[in-house]
Order: sequence, then structure tokens, then C-alpha cells
Amino acid sequence: MLLTLVYGISQECPSPVLTNPLNGAVNVPVDTNISWTPVAGVPSYLIAIGTFPGGDDIITERNIGNAPNYKPPLGLPENTDIYVTITLFFFQGGISPIVCGSEMFRTENVTTSPLCTSLNMPIDGEIDVNPATNISWDYAPTATGYFLSVGTTPGGSELVNNVNQGNILSYNPVPELPPNTAIYVQVTPYNAIGQAISCIEESFTTSAVATLPSCTNLVNPINGEANVPLTPLLEWTAVPDATGYRVSIGNSPTSNEVLDNTNFFTNTTFILELEANRTFFVTIIPFNAAGDAIGCQQESFSTLLGCGPFFDPASGELITLNPEINFPDTISLCENELPLNFSAPDTAEGFRWYKIDILGNESILSNTEDVVFNEEGLYRFEAYNTIVQPGGVVECESSQIFEVVSSEVATITSIDISEQANTIRITVNATGIGDYEYAIDDINGPYQNSNTFNNIEFGAHTMYVRDKNGCGIAEERIVQDLTLEGFPKFFSPNGDGINDYWQFIPPPISGDVALEHIHVYNRYGQFLVQIDPGSQGWDGTINGSPQPASDYWFRAVDTSSNELTGHFSLKR
Repeated sequence: MLLTLVYGISQECPSPVLTNPLNGAVNVPVDTNISWTPVAGVPSYLIAIGTFPGGDDIITERNIGNAPNYKPPLGLPENTDIYVTITLFFFQGGISPIVCGSEMFRTENVTTSPLCTSLNMPIDGEIDVNPATNISWDYAPTATGYFLSVGTTPGGSELVNNVNQGNILSYNPVPELPPNTAIYVQVTPYNAIGQAISCIEESFTTSAVATLPSCTNLVNPINGEANVPLTPLLEWTAVPDATGYRVSIGNSPTSNEVLDNTNFFTNTTFILELEANRTFFVTIIPFNAAGDAIGCQQESFSTLLGCGPFFDPASGELITLNPEINFPDTISLCENELPLNFSAPDTAEGFRWYKIDILGNESILSNTEDVVFNEEGLYRFEAYNTIVQPGGVVECESSQIFEVVSSEVATITSIDISEQANTIRITVNATGIGDYEYAIDDINGPYQNSNTFNNIEFGAHTMYVRDKNGCGIAEERIVQDLTLEGFPKFFSPNGDGINDYWQFIPPPISGDVALEHIHVYNRYGQFLVQIDPGSQGWDGTINGSPQPASDYWFRAVDTSSNELTGHFSLKR
């Protein structure tokens, strides 16, 4: 969609974009629920629906709150190009609504007659209905009009005789319905194909003649008022013959999240903590013993701007007054560093720090930029800016729950090395209460979560273990000149004087390799024997008992604590 001129600047409207139906869709049901991508921070949408770009010949532009959807109450005409125009509505003085360009879809070609409908006021079987009541019914999908018959006997039509009501959903009897009488109502939807078939007659019973109260109007805030405080005193005109008022308040014309048909017996009430920068829709229906007032109109008001987002005409962007925070999920207390003095890393007008106990209760630790942590646990950081508005000073806050944990620099306990063809695998074993990551040959990394490094060249290497919480880096240097070369692949202890012993034989190119010991294991990992590198070697027996022909594993350790593992075969 394209944005119309705002302060003389033409910009792209990033959204809303229709999500149902999609722009250009065809064969769309005439009773479709229109929805679009929400625009973050937009307090309210206006919608207009017509048969040409920007048109409103189907639905005249109306405020629908901040819900990104709308269902036309009378459906849409069939086989027609429908244009939907969404306007972003702000409550800032001097900021014009932002009208996004129309998107279009085409409705289906209706090929069947509509189904029947039902009364919604009065409902079928209701008694003590005031004779002055209106009669209304639900929309029947694909219907373009309704025939209405009203009588005082089953099948009767002496009050209304099959009158075409057109495409409206209510009827106001003139004169009033007869009192203390059973009233029978037949509503038959129709369209160009035909009428609904076999619709059931419904009925209700009127009460004695009684005077209904008239409707009322908001006096504080008045209808359409903006910058209403977040805890307003709601006041409406008192109706002399009303005994009470049913009040509904919601974020859209069809919702009631704040108050749901709540009874009040005075014409005022406080409403606590409304959301800022929103439109609220109010319906007030006076009532007395005779019933509810009929035909009362919905009104609306808009709350203070609060913390935004606001539309900035200079940049064409939405801005907020909440501070941006970049706070970590975890703060480390390095061992022996208690207490820890910490300062907020973000820019804001004010700060608060809270400790959260195991029950979720908060206690404030500091209301300045600085805080002192004396123990591990769960905390909450809050940064805020302030704005002065007609209703007073508003705090615009951003917060982050985080954990304070203990940590420490790692201790490298050992380094295991095994040969991989012409390279080696290095595994660094470290202990400590920290959360560690590993690097090789460069203290600046890259670091990895795994403590194993594959396909490393022979030679000298330095291994690094870094605490992720910032408590330090441990390092250890290794020199790996020991290779599988020199360890026989097999031996055959059969007493023929050839390959009767298995022992490491330093190859000429290896230089001086000083081994501490060699351990031999069977295929199940059980330790069998330790070989002295200066001895003749292993003769294939344990305590004088010959071992079976099989594969065996060895682990060699040199004087620099470098380790090498491999395997060999004993043949009989």
C-alpha cells in the first residue's frame, strides 16, 4: 500500500496488508471476515469499503479500534470488485490520519439461496417483552434482503404481512406491539437466486404497557474526546425514569474487554488503568422495570498518548519514549568477588533494581543507576523515561528479569590426544562451576562449546578455556610429537622369535620420545597390563595365562602428559 501525503511528504505505507482475503483474490465469500497485518503501536484503524479505489459506498469510514480485522455486518455484494481502505489513526494534535492505498478482491458469484436466520431481540420464547421493543435478527450469509411477517397467532401476519425489509436486520413496530400478547415472527432471507426455505416461525410474549427509559449520552469524557486520563471518571446524563445503567466498554465496537454489560445504579464510575494511546468504545443502556432503553448509540473516546508509539512526520517512523535497554539475561559473580558493584549499561532518566524471592515477590534494592549484589538469585532491572501530559506525569518503562550466578575460571585437568590418520584429535578436560567454551592457538578465539578439536596438525598447540560469564581464561600448552608410528599393528607370541613381543619402537624421524608408560586394554575396555617402555614388551600373557587372539587397545602417555590411543592385533 502507498501512503498519502502527510505534512507534504509522500511515503510508503509498510502495512497494513490484507491477509484475508489477499489482495487480488477472487471468489471470496460474501460473508468474509476481512483482516490485515497489524501495525505495531498504531492506536486505531479506520476502515472504508467500496466498489472503487478509496470508495465507501458499502461501508462509510468508521473507527474500529486497534483490532486488525472487521466483518461487514450486512456482508458484501456478490460478483463485485471490493476495495478496502485502511487508515492509521493517531491521537496526536496536528497529525493527520495516514490513509493507505486501497487493496482489492472480487467476491464470489452466489449460486444458492440463503439459509434461514434467527431472532436476536427478543429471543425465541422470551416473555415480559416491552411492547415498544424493536425486533432484530442475525445476518444470513449471502442474503440481500429479508421478508418479515408479524402476527398474534401462529402463521398470522395481521401486524406485518410479508413486508420486504431490504438489507437491514431490524424492524421498529409503529405503533407499538399489543401488550400482554403472544407475538409470532417469520423472517425469510432472500437473494437473487431465491428465498430461504422452511424457515421456522419464532415467538415471544409482550408485557403490560410500561414506559421504557430513554437513552443517555457521555458527558465526561464527551463522545470523540482525546487525551483522556488513564483512570477517568466516566459520567453520563442521568435519565429520570431509569433505575440503573448497563455499561459495556471495549477496544473495538464489538468487544467488551474493560466492562461487560455491568450494572450501575448511579450515572458515574471510575475506570482504573486504561491502556494509553487507545480508542475505547462505550455503550450505556438505561433500564427500569419496563426493560432496557431501545436504540442507544455507541460512543467512544481516546486515552492519553502515554509512551507511544507516536508518528513522527519528519522521519515517517513510529517512535516510543520507553528507553532502549540491552541488558544481559545473566550476570556473573566471580568467585571471591562478593559484593558485586554494578552499574546500569543503558541510558534513561531513572532506574530501579528489584530482588525477586522464591514466591515471585519483589523488593527494591536501588533506585539509582548503581546497585550492589550480595548473593545469587533472580532480579529485575527497570529503566524509565517520563513525559508530562494533561493527566499528569507518565513513566515509560522498559524492564528485564535476569539472574545473578556464581562462576569461576576453569581448571584444566587433562588433555587427551588421539591420532586420526595424519592428524590428531584433542579433547580438553576442565572442571569448575562456570559455563565454559574452548579455543585453540588464539586466546581471542573463535571459541566453541565443544571441548573436542578434530583434524589438528601434529606439533605444539595452546588450548584455551574461557568462562562465558567473564571470570577468566585458563590455558595450557601441549607438544604432540607422539604418533602411531612406532606402535606395531600386530604381534604373534608363538615362540618363533619373530614378533613375540609388543612394544613401542621409536621411529628414526620422531626424535626423542620419552614415554612414561603404556596401558593395554581388551576389546571391552578392561585394563590388562602396564608396559614399561624400557622393557622387552608384552608377551601376550596375563599372570602366565596366554590371552586369546583378538584386537587390543593401548594408551601411551609421554613425559609431557601427552596421550595417544590406538589398537593392535594379537595373532596365534
